[in-house]
Amino acid sequence: MTTYLLRRLVQFVPMLLGIAVAAFLLIHLAPGDPIVALAGEYGDASYYAFMRAKFGLDRPIGEQLVVYLATILRGDLGTSYAYGQPVVQVILSRLPATLLLMGTALVASSLIGVALGVLAARYPYSLGDFGISTLSLTGYAIPVFWLAQMLILLLALKLDWLPVQGMTTARHRYEGLAYGLDVARHMILPVAALTIQELALITRLMRTNLLEVLDQDFIRTARAKGLPEWRVMRTHALRNALLPVVTVIGGRIGFLFAGTVLTETVFAWPGIGRLMVAAILNRDFPILMGLFIMTSVTVLVANLITDLAYAFLDPRIRYR
Repeated sequence: MTTYLLRRLVQFVPMLLGIAVAAFLLIHLAPGDPIVALAGEYGDASYYAFMRAKFGLDRPIGEQLVVYLATILRGDLGTSYAYGQPVVQVILSRLPATLLLMGTALVASSLIGVALGVLAARYPYSLGDFGISTLSLTGYAIPVFWLAQMLILLLALKLDWLPVQGMTTARHRYEGLAYGLDVARHMILPVAALTIQELALITRLMRTNLLEVLDQDFIRTARAKGLPEWRVMRTHALRNALLPVVTVIGGRIGFLFAGTVLTETVFAWPGIGRLMVAAILNRDFPILMGLFIMTSVTVLVANLITDLAYAFLDPRIRYR
């Protein structure tokens, strides 16, 4: 296991370099001038030239790429054009808000999705199974941005139960437990928007996998031995049915990052997604590159954790 883990970590380096090269070329070849976005459309030509020289944008694209790769290998992601601060510092200031949103949505969708999938598979083709399947398909088909706006319209504007936007109440400064409760209240709508679609996918997948496992010979053998149904389900069926679900949950990390871009924009949540939108509008290349690399690292680590979880769920799997 240790050898496998070290080998996977070593593989991260060339993969991240390849991702960095592809992202660098795509961003720098895209339309738009970061200096014009920063200095204004009607700035002086000499000032434009000065700013390009300051940020190294007057060099050939190949030279810029080599310099950037050398910089990130030292652990430096550069300096933001718009904020004038190190990219790492800007990203880390926004990261906790996004991790709070994503982590809550991922845990909620996983737990509720697995529970609903088990319930639907336990009583297949029943009224409850039909209702769960219908809601799952509907939830998966609804776009996140539309769902977010409908939640705001119904629960925030019509019923006035929850705040519309933001992470905290602007007109009050809470501390301690009151601050935590205020943040939790503001989280409900964006977490719901992110959770519903993920929940629908996990529910459908869990139901399908569990039905297949329950039809296997070893399940019939366990029942024939007189094992209680709860033990057959928990000890034998669930562990086997969870393997594909764990793979999907790990692979959905990247999709959750994409979902936060829309969700954080709609709910004015001060996280990574909103930072990415601002960086695109400002043509802030260093911030965009830093976000690409951070997202790539997160997805690679999530896939590694998923592979390691396989060995825990299925003792037959051994990595060398």
